[in-house]
Amino acid sequence: MATVVELPIKAYESEVDPDWCPGCGDFGVLKSLKIAAGRLGIEPKDLMIVSGIGCSSNLPGFIHAYGVHSLHGRAVAVAEGIKLGNHDLHVVITGGDGDGYGIGIGHFIHAMRRNIDITYIVMNNQIYGLTTGQASPTTMKHVRTKSTPRGNVELPINPLALALVSGATYIARGFSGVPDHMANLIAGGIAHRGFSLIDVFSPCVTYNHINTYPWFRERVYKLEDESNYDPSNVESALQRSFEWGDRIPIGLLYEDEQPIYEDSEPAFKQGPLAHQPLGLEREVFQEFMEEMM
Repeated sequence: MATVVELPIKAYESEVDPDWCPGCGDFGVLKSLKIAAGRLGIEPKDLMIVSGIGCSSNLPGFIHAYGVHSLHGRAVAVAEGIKLGNHDLHVVITGGDGDGYGIGIGHFIHAMRRNIDITYIVMNNQIYGLTTGQASPTTMKHVRTKSTPRGNVELPINPLALALVSGATYIARGFSGVPDHMANLIAGGIAHRGFSLIDVFSPCVTYNHINTYPWFRERVYKLEDESNYDPSNVESALQRSFEWGDRIPIGLLYEDEQPIYEDSEPAFKQGPLAHQPLGLEREVFQEFMEEMM
């Protein structure tokens, strides 16, 4: 086994400072991602951060690594293409509950059932923050928002349960109030071979005055502190995924080792596409590049 040389958090410091609201939970996610990458010894040149649209989706600009700020709801699709093109990259998606569990939910489900080797960090603030406070797919029922002034009538998405039944092989939940714990979960997800979901309670301090830091601190508990909990037991994981109210679990919910998509696709038998011959003469390739640039 190769020796891991940890990197300091400053190795991932960007020249651009985050412009989130003071106190936003996304600051904790950014810090945890840097810590996780450093613990795994991932060089910035080997790290690709992909996002869609939203407050949280600005994250690729705030970390020193490769990054793609893609279209609303399409971050997973873009990340899949990048990973299938070059397996050597550690591909991490960063986005919000609206981007991932709303417009992007179709890509989310299909990437999980394929078990693509990517990591998806969803900053779940249970509100649309960028567009100033509308109900999101994870807003609790009866909550009043700008778009639901009489109270939300829809049941919220349960991302953990959805991930379990869709085929994700690493499922965890973090909380921005405990960033070091979250860093361990993110590191585990990146190191895991398969689709990893880390759903993060990332409070929106501007537009969500219900699901606040104190609200979560009164309720969350760590699954690893439960002596009888087994993250390899899918039935136990499904049961815990529905816990909501006075006690809400955070930590590693489920992990399983299954073949990944890249192992089964014949096109990759000769290695990643980025390392395979293009099959075009240099002049033809150059013409394509000039046309697209």
